[in-house]
Amino acid sequence: MNKAEAKALIFEVLLGIAPEAELDRLPGSAQLRDELDLDSMDFLDFVAAVHERTGIDIPEVEYGKLATLDDAVAYLAR
Repeated sequence: MNKAEAKALIFEVLLGIAPEAELDRLPGSAQLRDELDLDSMDFLDFVAAVHERTGIDIPEVEYGKLATLDDAVAYLAR
């Protein structure tokens, strides 16, 4: 998966969780949970949806690597 595909997938998943989010204005360095007002269950839903769509296992110890948009894109595009 390249970075553009990763970003598109992340946006699609996030819109399913936070449909009111203006993702086109989301800075790459912004903390997703803070910027989109995601609680812990929303974030777990995000991780689960990313896993379901990609098949990429994301261990709990690596959840921090999905904290920002840039981090999440880099994680999925690796």
